[in-house]
Amino acid sequence: MDTIFFKSPTRVDLAGGTLDMWPLHNFVQDACTINVAIDIWTSCEIKRNSSTEIKIESLDFKKSWTFSNWNSFAASTDDSLIFYKSVFRPFNSAFGQLKHGFHLTTSSQSPIGGGLGGSSSLVISTLKALHVLLGLDLPDPVKLVHLAHNIESEMLRTPTGTQDYFPAVCGGLNIIDYTARNMTLKVQSLQDTPIAEYFLLVYTGHSHHSGLNNFEVLKSAVTGDKKVLEALWKIKMIAEEMKSCINTKTFTKLPELFRKEYEARIQLTPAFSSPEIEKLNKICIEAGAYAVKICGAGGGGCVLVWVSPIHREKVIQVCESEKFVCLNAKPVNSFGLYE
Repeated sequence: MDTIFFKSPTRVDLAGGTLDMWPLHNFVQDACTINVAIDIWTSCEIKRNSSTEIKIESLDFKKSWTFSNWNSFAASTDDSLIFYKSVFRPFNSAFGQLKHGFHLTTSSQSPIGGGLGGSSSLVISTLKALHVLLGLDLPDPVKLVHLAHNIESEMLRTPTGTQDYFPAVCGGLNIIDYTARNMTLKVQSLQDTPIAEYFLLVYTGHSHHSGLNNFEVLKSAVTGDKKVLEALWKIKMIAEEMKSCINTKTFTKLPELFRKEYEARIQLTPAFSSPEIEKLNKICIEAGAYAVKICGAGGGGCVLVWVSPIHREKVIQVCESEKFVCLNAKPVNSFGLYE
């Protein structure tokens, strides 16, 4: 029996979020999204066996399913298998030719509804492992992201963006450009940046639903809501400014851009904020933090607190005194495609 194992990081989005969801970047004449991989991981392990038995196990939901063979799994109508059904579906013909069974186990360290792209990272971890199991060549990052993005859209039955998958594939600081012609990725090292030093991730304790929040933005944009379209333009320009700051290493401008992004994001829809996020923003700034950045589609989940080492402990203390959870998370540097 041999074992296949892959783990993938999740991410914190820094600028340009929501514009990674088609066709919103077209509404602002191209856009970029910037994010950073973090060491909150998802994983997929596959152990081949000599029989035809297929066992699937979710450590997060403490559930497992056993099938006598692939056809038995394919015939199952258990709705709780939707993640595995969706991820396996593009490979159905290859699975039908597989001569042995396997035990597949998935897990995620990300809080459910944390706004860290945990489900997207888990799709990438699983796809990496399935390609190896089935003896298939691993696609390049953009093609892998295209596949994962469509799988998750089918699974969730909501529009999905694409930014969450890239850090799971490559780690590092990701700048993703969206144009009418294509989607391109530039992965940068975290060395010579202050991101790790000023990075504090805090969980509000309140879950969010990214698909619903983003869908509301999409509907408003499609129907020509001027306030929403104006906010999307602001988010585009903030992301362009941040890309310039990264390229020129003028990182002292980041706190101001995070603050601008916070205001623009709330303008998209009040659902991006929450009483917990507003309280967290207030107490962190009062304790010496420079800025707070809503993660993902907001409404709860996690926030990035941008704070100097001098004020870090004070900010942690005030957060914990209000029952917020400071996560022991750090940025992950760029790595080989399938490490």
